[in-house]
Amino acid sequence: MHEFLARHEAELIEQLVGWIRLRSVAGLPERAPDLLRSAHWLAGALRAVGFPVVDIWKVEGAPAVYAEWCAAPGAPTVLVYSHHDVRAAKDDEWEETPPFEPAVRDGYVFGRGASDAKGQIIAHLWGVRAHLHATGREAPAVNLKFLVEGEEETGSGHLADLLAEHRDRLGADLVVFSDTLMWRADHPAVCTSIRGLVSARLEVRGPLRDVHSGAVSGPAPNPVLALARLIGDLHDKQGRVTLPGFYDNVTGPSERRRAELAALPFTEEDWLARSETRSANGEAGFTVLEQLWARPAAEVLSLLAGDPVGAARGAIPSAATAGFSIRTVAGQRATDVAEQLRRWVEANLGDHVDYELSIPEKMTGDAYESPEDHPAVLALAAAMEDGFGRPAGRMGNAGGGPAELLARTLDAPLVFFGTGLPEDRWHDSDERVSVAMLVNGAATLAHFWDRLSRSR
Repeated sequence: MHEFLARHEAELIEQLVGWIRLRSVAGLPERAPDLLRSAHWLAGALRAVGFPVVDIWKVEGAPAVYAEWCAAPGAPTVLVYSHHDVRAAKDDEWEETPPFEPAVRDGYVFGRGASDAKGQIIAHLWGVRAHLHATGREAPAVNLKFLVEGEEETGSGHLADLLAEHRDRLGADLVVFSDTLMWRADHPAVCTSIRGLVSARLEVRGPLRDVHSGAVSGPAPNPVLALARLIGDLHDKQGRVTLPGFYDNVTGPSERRRAELAALPFTEEDWLARSETRSANGEAGFTVLEQLWARPAAEVLSLLAGDPVGAARGAIPSAATAGFSIRTVAGQRATDVAEQLRRWVEANLGDHVDYELSIPEKMTGDAYESPEDHPAVLALAAAMEDGFGRPAGRMGNAGGGPAELLARTLDAPLVFFGTGLPEDRWHDSDERVSVAMLVNGAATLAHFWDRLSRSR
């Protein structure tokens, strides 16, 4: 596998570089043509690998790409899920290269989408190629289907409808979810869980308009102060989220899970260097890895009020807004947490200000855990050892995604495989992907299809 991939490494990189150049930014109407071009690019790449059926499914948000290669009667059918849309990027904040002018240096490909998630799809394409080369087969040893959507970065708003509309074509025995991170390049680990997500926007309103502070300062309601007090009460002194009922259905990591996470190589110094987070605190009584992958969390991602740029007007602002991101774990329901947030805001904000709390349904989703010791999990762990040259540990994914929706709608177990790393700077400037990770990831997938076909 590795010999074949090493011979074609330059071609792999060239493909990824060409795809990154397409500005398939999610959520911007002016980028709709680029999203369509990105979908056509991927469709062509899948056909070049050998997929006999490749379609572009037009979706209101952005096109999705579907492909299938089902020529292995009696073998498992696997649906690979990922996405080809990317986050917006500001050219002047990138130092290595402009975000859509990819650069290759020091073993990395730099550019928006290099790791999240175009690089992961490229690994899949070359994994199929390597699998066919190594086995001498004319078709994969398992029946493969791909669903690569175009609006994951904006919450997969139309994915549920897409799954329902094409349910008859998407049937599978297993789902492989490829929009995740791996722990370290030198220590592979099978991801077996992903957290859920509840996103919310809170606007607090004070005066009916921005008012000169010298005229009303003192008695006037200040929405910034009201919002700041509320945010300050989001966690207690132990780092626990204060929403009433938030932990009622959280069982905490099992002893087995704690042992799996403790077995991963971890030092705080290494974590801070790779994550660039300055310090580590959070919920008392749990390690950093347990907090990341086995405990829920609540964050404030944006805060806006007054005159954040330019000359200050000396006015009490009429409104202040904050964006919340709540990560849930198994046992919690996103709908329940959303209701807990509503009740908490109503009870704690006070009646001297008005407010509007919006929780878009498309920006909520439940956590998912792969079935313990499922044959596919064991096959993936063995394939990772083949691909990376050392035994694979166990880990989780701190972010969210439509894993639970896919598993529930398709009535199939789901496993995770990604080639990203915490230091790849997802959603930030100078996003990058390790070429070695792509190659080892492709080798892993090549072995996985063979092992999975024999795990029945």
